[in-house]
Amino acid sequence: MGIPELSVVALWVPLVLAVLWPVARICGRIGFSRWLALLAVVPFGNLLLLWFLAYARWPLDDVRDPS
Repeated sequence: MGIPELSVVALWVPLVLAVLWPVARICGRIGFSRWLALLAVVPFGNLLLLWFLAYARWPLDDVRDPS
């Protein structure tokens, strides 16, 4: 690996972490696995994640309102 490849890695790692960290926190706070955040870096996986979170029944809703 040369300098150009290392500079690309040095650029992409912080960008990927800047996306994964908040998405993992959001998934954890609403009661889903934080591993779902990995979908945010997969092409079209981020759209699937958004649709899933928008229409899924959140586990924390079941805890707060057991009706």
